[in-house]
Amino acid sequence: MTEPVELRGERVFLRPSTDDDVERIAGILATPEVARWWGSIDAEQVRSEMVGRFEDELTYAIVVDGEVVGLIQRWEESEPQYRHAGIDISIHPDWHGQGIGTDAVRTLARHLFDDLGHHRVTIDPAAHNAAAIACYRKVGFRDVGIMRQYERAPDGTWHDGLLMDLLREDLT
Repeated sequence: MTEPVELRGERVFLRPSTDDDVERIAGILATPEVARWWGSIDAEQVRSEMVGRFEDELTYAIVVDGEVVGLIQRWEESEPQYRHAGIDISIHPDWHGQGIGTDAVRTLARHLFDDLGHHRVTIDPAAHNAAAIACYRKVGFRDVGIMRQYERAPDGTWHDGLLMDLLREDLT
């Protein structure tokens, strides 16, 4: 795995998350609009799972105008026969609807293709997360299919996930 780099989009600046980001990221994940998708994640869990470099995973802080407004994660499948990458993202609700998510996803996807040599990127939002799905489609992601009872929601019920993927030539 290559060393993490800082990435610039049209409006966003993506940099590897640090200990200084823990409280802000935990606060973002605790907002009701975000927690409904991610569940309960406290600062200690953020510190242990989202700060630093893990084997094939990395969490970036999404920074706009000097403020951490979200996080975006990448993971990589390094097995040569299946080599590809995946993305996950969360933005503070105050920044929803402003194109920040689209810019961040596009910026990270471009890095995964151009700098890290992946040929495919996947993302797997809840099938009923219309705003996220619309964001990913703007970047060029295509629906692959519904994964039934894919993920347990914070309330304990199972919900479907939508598997989406993006090939280099689809990136807008």
